[in-house]
Amino acid sequence: MNIVVSTLNAKYIHTSLSIRYLKAYAQPEYDIKLAEYTIKDPAMNIVTDLFRKNPDVLGFSCYIWNIEETIKVIKMMKKINPSLIIVLGGPEVTYDTYEWMENVPEVDFIVIGEGEQTFKQFLDQIHGDKDLKKVNGIAYRDSKQIKINPQSNKIDLKELPSPFRFEEDLDQLSKRVTYIETSRGCPFSCQFCLSSIEVGVRYFDREKIKEDIRFLMKNGAKTIKFVDRTFNISRSYALEMFQFLIDEHLPGTVFQFEITADIMRPEVIRFLNENAPKGLFRFEIGVQSTNDLTNELVKRKQNFSKLTRTVTMVRDGGKIDQHLDLIAGLPEEDYHSFKKTFNDVFALNPEELQLGFLKMLRGTGLRISAKQYGYVYMDHSPYEILKNDILPFEDIMKIKQVEDVLEKYWNDHRMDVTIGYLVHHVFPTPFDFFQEFGTYWDEQGWSRIGHQLEDLFKRLSNFIKKRSPESLPIVETLMKYDYLRNQKHKPRKSWWKDALDKKGRNDYYRAVIEQPHILGESFEAKALSEKELNKHSIIEVTPFNLDKYITAGVIEFDPSLLLVHYNLPEDKTDIYHTPLNKMIKHVS
Repeated sequence: MNIVVSTLNAKYIHTSLSIRYLKAYAQPEYDIKLAEYTIKDPAMNIVTDLFRKNPDVLGFSCYIWNIEETIKVIKMMKKINPSLIIVLGGPEVTYDTYEWMENVPEVDFIVIGEGEQTFKQFLDQIHGDKDLKKVNGIAYRDSKQIKINPQSNKIDLKELPSPFRFEEDLDQLSKRVTYIETSRGCPFSCQFCLSSIEVGVRYFDREKIKEDIRFLMKNGAKTIKFVDRTFNISRSYALEMFQFLIDEHLPGTVFQFEITADIMRPEVIRFLNENAPKGLFRFEIGVQSTNDLTNELVKRKQNFSKLTRTVTMVRDGGKIDQHLDLIAGLPEEDYHSFKKTFNDVFALNPEELQLGFLKMLRGTGLRISAKQYGYVYMDHSPYEILKNDILPFEDIMKIKQVEDVLEKYWNDHRMDVTIGYLVHHVFPTPFDFFQEFGTYWDEQGWSRIGHQLEDLFKRLSNFIKKRSPESLPIVETLMKYDYLRNQKHKPRKSWWKDALDKKGRNDYYRAVIEQPHILGESFEAKALSEKELNKHSIIEVTPFNLDKYITAGVIEFDPSLLLVHYNLPEDKTDIYHTPLNKMIKHVS
């Protein structure tokens, strides 16, 4: 039999752990070929490639992000070759299995739940005596009737073979995200999450996991993401793994974890702050809501004060970037309650704040009780809500406007200083800034067109001119500062109108060349020529003391000089400020 197992990833850099476990478990009896695509690939291109592989059995790993495109491919493949055996598996088809079999007749079999053992049993039967009753956890057709066999006991994870030793994967490890799991299951019962359905947590063999990580790093893996639902549920286990990764990591490797922040002990954070190299670890923390009633209704236990302690300690340690998640649309979370949730979490100053919308996943408790809260949601994946009893679609549209500009202006860190000033000094709250700007952005039609980096600065400037013109001199100065400090090379042209003409710039250049100490010892030590300065630096005059604002958060209207030097050999941008009154005698 020619067996091909496939999936459509959300992006090229992603890899599928599930299909690799299927391949590893089926060896050596079966040689399974892997075929990965993305949801952006044209269906015809995928079909063409799969057809060339000439499969007898074709399996797909199905999720909410790929099911629609996967079905397109399935239908085309079945038309081309009606005798092709098509098997689906994965979380999207594990629930409402009968409905999938009924509505997609091109599907011959569905593997329900954990698939490694079931898929191998299935291959044994279709290769042998074809007694499908012996296959646990599978749906199939028998004389046009749909049959569903009950699942077997959970597999012993310590016995699973490694999914990382395939020769064909090695040359891609440095270019893609590698996913790894050290446990399955979750101790919590959040009713919007599929992990709540499986009771208990099971662990893989620790030493095998460590050997896999050593192998992956040795072969060039740079980003390794742990998919455990709560990596730190066991303090001793988490500490052991953290210590191992600190001791044995290779330069340039990054490890990502999903962390439950309110159960993380302070001593664990202190250990990381003292021992972890900066940038080695990255935490993803699902906050979702700070509304106590909402959390109670979805059976989510969360102590926000302890979560705040964890996030603050990690942030102050300066070693680990944090990605915090919110979900709009949870029960009893209306627009105003969500605004409070947003502001509560934004105040923690995370490196990234992901604003998502509730998805009514198949099999979850919240989908089952949807009528209780008046949920209306998409019939197709990703089953995102359209409204509920207290959150009309109009409010969801408004929150989506917030999401749009949050991604562009906060999570991409293009204007950290500027946004910090706006949310603390110009607008009543961070949410108010993102909402007003998001609404303005949408009204201008910018959500329907592309943008370059300079456009983002121009559009924010246009918004501030209309919304708060009195703050424009400060805001535009901070925008210039953010723009210039984040460039690696001297920009060819600026998005703002230059305040200095050529003579003015040359006067200031001569002044700092003649008296370099006015910009500090580090600048003086460079001993730059006027030609070098003109070629690799930018000079701007600011209406207030920029250095005092950056260091102390104080606006003092004392005109100052800003000099940005792009230090090419070190690929470094150096910034210098000084009040103009220190330079007047040096400028003609």
